[in-house]
Amino acid sequence: MLSLHKTPLLLFAFALLLTLTAFSTIGIAKPFESIQWLDVIAEGGTAVMAGLWLLMTLSSRPRGKVTYLLAAGMGLIMLGAWADCMDEFYRVGKEQMWDHWLEAGFTLGGMLILTAGLYFWRHEQFSLNLHLQKRERLFRDHLAFDRVTQLVDATYLRRLIAMEQGRHSDVSNCVALLDINSFHLLNRDCGVEEGDRALQAVAHMLLLNLSNQDVLCRYAGDRFAIYMPSTTLDSAQKKVDHLCAMVAQMHFYTQTRQVPITLRAVCSEAVVQLDELLVRLDPLDPVAQHSEETEALAGMSRTAVFS
Repeated sequence: MLSLHKTPLLLFAFALLLTLTAFSTIGIAKPFESIQWLDVIAEGGTAVMAGLWLLMTLSSRPRGKVTYLLAAGMGLIMLGAWADCMDEFYRVGKEQMWDHWLEAGFTLGGMLILTAGLYFWRHEQFSLNLHLQKRERLFRDHLAFDRVTQLVDATYLRRLIAMEQGRHSDVSNCVALLDINSFHLLNRDCGVEEGDRALQAVAHMLLLNLSNQDVLCRYAGDRFAIYMPSTTLDSAQKKVDHLCAMVAQMHFYTQTRQVPITLRAVCSEAVVQLDELLVRLDPLDPVAQHSEETEALAGMSRTAVFS
C-alpha cells in the first residue's frame, strides 16, 4: 500500500529535512554537556512513534479522504515533536519566536486534523459494520476471518455460541451445518481455483438470503455453519431449506461449463455440540460417498496393476 502514497511520504520527509535545516542554519548548536537527554528521548520518541503510526496508516489503507486526514494529523504531530526535539540541540534567540510557533502550530494543527480524520473514520466504521453484519456478532477478531470466503471460522462460531448462551440462556438459538455435495469432484475436474470460486459464490448467495441477525461462517473445507439467534427450530429449518433451494437455483460457471451446486444440511438448537451435527451431516450424501468409495477402489486397482 505504501507505493500508493509516495507523494505524502516525500512531502513529510522534505518537511523533516527542512525543519532540521532551519534549526541548524539559524540556531546555534548547544554544547554536548548541556543537552537534556531525557527531553531528547521523550520528544524524539514521540516523533518516532508518530512516524510509525503514519507509516502503519498509509501501509494499511487505500487512498481517500479519511486516509489522508489521519496521515496528515499524525504527520504534523510528528513534525511538532521533531521541532521540539531539535530545540534541545540548537539554541534560537528569544527574540525569534518562529521555533515556538513551529512546534505549537504543527502539534495543534495535527491534533485538529487527526480529530477530523477520526470523526470521518467513525462514519466509515459504521458502513463497514453494516457490511460485516452477517459475518460477525458481539465481538470482532480479524484473525478469525477466512482468506477465501472472508467469513469467520469455527473457533469464532464456538465462542459466539458460548457468549450467546451466557447472555440469553432462556432464548432458543439454532445452528445449522451445510455441506456442498460432491465438492471433491469439482476440485478434481476443474481445479482448486474454480473450487475457491464456488465457495465464494455459495457464501455470497447464503449471505444474500440470511436475515441481519444471523451469522454465517466457513466451518471447514466446503462446509458452512449458520448461527441463528432468537430462532425456533421450525423457523430455522424453513430458513435452511430456503437457503439450499436458492443455492440449487444458482448458475455457477467454470471456464468450460456450468456446474450445478447443491447443499445438504442439518439444523439443531445451539445447545447441541457441533461435532454431533457433523455426525448427522456426513451420512446425508450417499452419492458423494459412493463416488469417493469408487475412486478409492479405482486407486487400489491402479496400484495393484502397476505393482
